[in-house]
Amino acid sequence: MRLLTLVLLLAALFTCARASTDTPSAEALLQQMQRAYHHYNFELSLIKVRQGTIEPLRFSHAVSEQSELSHLIYLNGRPSEYLKRNNEISFFEAGSDPYTLSGARMPGFWSAVLGMNLEQVLKSYDPVVTGRNRIAGLPVQVVRLAPKDPSKYGFVLWLEQASGLLLRLDLIDEGGNLVEQFMGVDLRIMPEPSSWLLALDKVKLPRAVTTEQAYQAPQQELGWAPGWLPKGFRVMSTDRHPLVGTGEMVDYMMVSDGLVDVSIYLSAPESGMGEQLVRQGATSLLRLLNDHKVEVTVVGEVPAQTAQRIAESLHSLAKGVRP
Repeated sequence: MRLLTLVLLLAALFTCARASTDTPSAEALLQQMQRAYHHYNFELSLIKVRQGTIEPLRFSHAVSEQSELSHLIYLNGRPSEYLKRNNEISFFEAGSDPYTLSGARMPGFWSAVLGMNLEQVLKSYDPVVTGRNRIAGLPVQVVRLAPKDPSKYGFVLWLEQASGLLLRLDLIDEGGNLVEQFMGVDLRIMPEPSSWLLALDKVKLPRAVTTEQAYQAPQQELGWAPGWLPKGFRVMSTDRHPLVGTGEMVDYMMVSDGLVDVSIYLSAPESGMGEQLVRQGATSLLRLLNDHKVEVTVVGEVPAQTAQRIAESLHSLAKGVRP
């Protein structure tokens, strides 16, 4: 009996050890996800869920001998679609003339995750494998990116087990509550690029301009800076430019941790304005009037209290003067 017990115990230990070696590390799974995105020809239908609203989208990718193509389209409401050809992204949005930027990234948090600098991101988030599940009828590995700073959201990624493609993305708050979700409902991996995407590779698009050329004064010294940012965030861009539609000149700063971008604007105040907070899923938009009667706007995928703390920390680089 003792011998049988020993044999069973050794067998159980061997099985557990084998299972642990069969599961790649969280970092390896994230690397596989990014390789898969650039490697496969696929179409993914998905829905974006936030605050009870559902938006259907389709994300497509193709690799040809000449180009790598990505296409994102919102299927309901005002037409919005985006085409990435190698390093150039063309924007087609209702109410605006189409344009092409070189060196930018496709809009939306789904695209941000696929294109993130993993080495930089892992300085601010701890990756953890949390188990297996099924999405869109396919087995997945689940990886959580837990922020090292509680003032940021956490993320849960659901990666198709065979290919590594991202099928679901959850944004969660400090308490683990769901804030926003991208959910894949149908994945089609194809041996050859789809003909309609290859056709888009031959379409004449607006002439590409670089992100630096898009503004009149790129990387302009603004004379002010945030006194506090969540861990891992740093200033990526500063300039002064007119707002689209109004022509009003604003000071602009973009800060990022490699995954989340936050925009900060300073402008002349509107008469009678008070503090305003708008939340759409994970995105917070905060407007307030600071002590020196300057309007501050902070917008990005951060909790409202984080946006508030960033706005209130703004200070002039001239000692003792606030912006």
